[in-house]
Amino acid sequence: MTPTRTALIIGASRGLGLGLVRQLHADGWQVTATVRDPQRAEALHALPGVRVEALDIDDRAALDSLSQRLQDQVFDLLFVNAGILGPAHQSAGAASAEELGQLFMTNVVAPIRLAERFVGRLRPRGAVLAFMSSVLGSVANPEGNNLALYKASKAALNSLTNSFFCSLDEPRPTVLSLHPGWVKTEMGGDDAEVEIVDSCRGLVAQVEAYRDRGGHHFIDYQGQPIAW
Repeated sequence: MTPTRTALIIGASRGLGLGLVRQLHADGWQVTATVRDPQRAEALHALPGVRVEALDIDDRAALDSLSQRLQDQVFDLLFVNAGILGPAHQSAGAASAEELGQLFMTNVVAPIRLAERFVGRLRPRGAVLAFMSSVLGSVANPEGNNLALYKASKAALNSLTNSFFCSLDEPRPTVLSLHPGWVKTEMGGDDAEVEIVDSCRGLVAQVEAYRDRGGHHFIDYQGQPIAW
């Protein structure tokens, strides 16, 4: 009998994070999902068997507490979804140190700090460490000037992810930097082209397809490679 696979989804209160939990739950995974405020996570609590944990990804003490609460857990998938768009102006010239610090802490530093803490909880074989990236994180992509700071943060996340991957000892998990498509979320807006359910179905399909390949891959939710 095949054992139930386990997933830890970071940033699951709404949008793509919630969609990922729903898809994995429907596929029979045992899911632990983190949110800032579990008391406001009604949609997650409605999914039988889903474990909901509190985490502010920027808070080192909260990360320490989560690690302690999950010290006996082993995961087949760690998916770091938490992220922010940054200041509305998206201007390097107008940005304050506080705005830049918040954006790059949440989108770049905190995800890697979390991965450092939990990579040892992944199974030695067939596990996946995934980060929610964006095609805008491709330095080769000329689009997205209206989201310049967000774009820079995702490029930085990709770079720091690669450095983290290269620092790991064997056996290393497969590491995925994933572009979910332009999705109809609060961040993506109503004009976006992809429904949450379709994006999340595709993202989980890539986790399944790549879990035994090893390496670090930058792909979209349909499995198409993206230039770094």
